Amino acid sequence: MKDRIVLFTQRVEIVESFCERRDCADQRIADFISACGFLPVPLANNKEVAAPIVYELAPVGIVLTGGNSLMKYGGNAPERDEVDRELIRIALDKHIPLYGFCRGMQSILDYFGNELVNVKGHVAIRHKITGLQHSIEVNSYHNQGCICLKSNDLKAIMKTDDQVIEKIRHKKLPIIGTMWHPERENPFHEMDINMVRNLISAN
Repeated sequence: MKDRIVLFTQRVEIVESFCERRDCADQRIADFISACGFLPVPLANNKEVAAPIVYELAPVGIVLTGGNSLMKYGGNAPERDEVDRELIRIALDKHIPLYGFCRGMQSILDYFGNELVNVKGHVAIRHKITGLQHSIEVNSYHNQGCICLKSNDLKAIMKTDDQVIEKIRHKKLPIIGTMWHPERENPFHEMDINMVRNLISAN
C-alpha cells in the first residue's frame, strides 16, 4: 500500500470560542484521491511535523488543497503558507509529482515568483475556460488569481475569458495546478481523475 500513498494538505479553521486552530478537509478530497487510485493521507499544518512524514512515507504524490488565502493576500493561516512552501521544496528536491488546486495552485504560483491580483465574479460560479485546443466548464471559488506569469518555469494551459489563468503546468517537472476544485464535482469528472492519475503514475 505504501507505493500508493498520496499526501494532501488541509485548511485551517479558527474556532475562537475554544481558542483552537483546527486542521480539516472536505471528506470528498480523500474520496477524489481514492478515485484516482491512490491511498489518501492528510498532513498537519505544522512544518516540523509534515516534512518528516513526507520523508518517512515517501509518497508517490502530493496534493495541495484549497481554503485559506495566502498571508500576503489577506489570509489568516501563516502555518499553512509554511507547510505549502516546504512541501513544494521537497517535491522539487525529490521529484515527487505535485498537484495543487485553488489555494494549492496559488501556492505554486507564489513559490515561483508570480503575483496574484483580486478578481471579481469567480466565487461560487461555473465558467468556461479555454486552452489551445478546447474549452471546458469548471467550478470557481477564488478571490485572487494570476493574469500574467512572471516565471519561466511555469506554462499557462487554460484561461477564462477575463484572462485569469486557471491551469498551469511546470515546463520540466511533474507539477500541475488548477483553480477549480475537482472534489466539488458530483460525480467526479473523468478529466480530473485522468489528469491526476497520469501526473502521478507517469513518474
